[in-house]
Amino acid sequence: MPNTLAYIVLFGWPVIVYVLFRRLPPAAALGWAVVLGYLLLPTRTGIDLPVIPAIDKDGVPVLSSALMLLLGVGGASAGRRNRMKRTERRGSRSGWIIKALLVVFFVSPTITVLTNPEPVIVGPLFIPGLKLYDAASIFASFAINILPFLLAWRLFASPEGHVQLLRILVFALLGYSLLVLFEIRMSPQLNRTIYGFFPHSFLQHIRAGGFRPVVFLHHGLWLAILVAMAAIGAGALWREKIARGERAGKWLFAAIFILIVLSLSNSLGALAITLILLPAVLILGVRGQLLLASAVAITVLLYPMFRGAELLPVDLAVSISASIDQERAASLTFRLDNEKALLEKANEKPFTGWGNWGRNQIYAPETGEQISVTDGTWIIIIGSFGWLGYLAQFGLLTLPIILLAFRRTDLGLTQATSGLAIALAANLIDLTLNATLTPVTWLIAGALMGRYTYYQAQYPEEPSKTKNSAPAWMLPTMMH
Repeated sequence: MPNTLAYIVLFGWPVIVYVLFRRLPPAAALGWAVVLGYLLLPTRTGIDLPVIPAIDKDGVPVLSSALMLLLGVGGASAGRRNRMKRTERRGSRSGWIIKALLVVFFVSPTITVLTNPEPVIVGPLFIPGLKLYDAASIFASFAINILPFLLAWRLFASPEGHVQLLRILVFALLGYSLLVLFEIRMSPQLNRTIYGFFPHSFLQHIRAGGFRPVVFLHHGLWLAILVAMAAIGAGALWREKIARGERAGKWLFAAIFILIVLSLSNSLGALAITLILLPAVLILGVRGQLLLASAVAITVLLYPMFRGAELLPVDLAVSISASIDQERAASLTFRLDNEKALLEKANEKPFTGWGNWGRNQIYAPETGEQISVTDGTWIIIIGSFGWLGYLAQFGLLTLPIILLAFRRTDLGLTQATSGLAIALAANLIDLTLNATLTPVTWLIAGALMGRYTYYQAQYPEEPSKTKNSAPAWMLPTMMH
């Protein structure tokens, strides 16, 4: 159980967010609030109120940021907001696709609830049917989840906004790497020491005679993919600075250092993803990176279809994994077997899914005991909300990359944007195996969508109204 300090830190975070918005421009404040909140706040801690979802580490930073923007705190002053509204914003005719997905995103919970009024009865197990009350609760949860996407769509739309977001991600993980290295050496104990509990199974974090670090995240796998994205981000900043003719050696060093930290973290999947995608960032141009990222996005978007049609070389993946580590191969086989069984159940309600409360799981007929494990985000969503919910959520995550790839010439995209796309592609690959869909994922997807839709948006500074007393490395480099 979380200790008192865990609750103090969680519900004291709005004070930190307030300070960030007082000292930084809105985009920088949002980025730091969400990324640091995700890294530092305790998991499995919050308040679960009726109708609305639990207020936890995913919700507190983004809700606090939205409130600061709404109230016009610090850099988000009314004058600044008015100037932003007057800024020329030339959208694209393809923007309606994303807006349509947003509509489906919010409508799908109601459709799922209306098509699941019957209870699930398996042996002694009884799960009641869904009611409109559940639709309101799911809708509220979806609204909190998508909020980083919507805010980043607005605030991180410019090319410099993408540089800024990469800098935030890299600097945050460089600092966090000290805690990661501590747990690699001493075992994952910081969460227990500071917040009074361990967030997952400790046995899952003993690997190859060492430890898989967790720090303050849900699981070591969640940490590993974020470290992987930071390594890719540092590589992208190196390419961006070189393209501008600026000194860039520190970013290459940062990429190498973060990669070393990742290699010590005993997370083979995230390391493999990085070893494939980081060289692409270091070698390929903007066009090549975007084509690669869009190929990943399309593959992930269609993954359930390929999986259901058995068109993926899963046996080959297991064989390769077995050649490296038998334990990892057994884990992968377990995941794939569960995917197959859960997909078969999801196909019983393919359009709208089974809803929440564990209705999408598989249970033993005699005992009613749950015998399935949902690992990948895709199987969780498609089992709970069907293809309607899946295409809405994964469409919002993948289409920004695909649309940018199609319009790369017109938009004059830079290495920062293509690097963000590769970082998001890394997370998308991981979503096929793990439930690593986080506020940081949505933040990056929203930034990419903003670059596509409002590709000439500029957010002029008002020095007289903005208190930029923070260190220079926390601030964006503004467009001229």
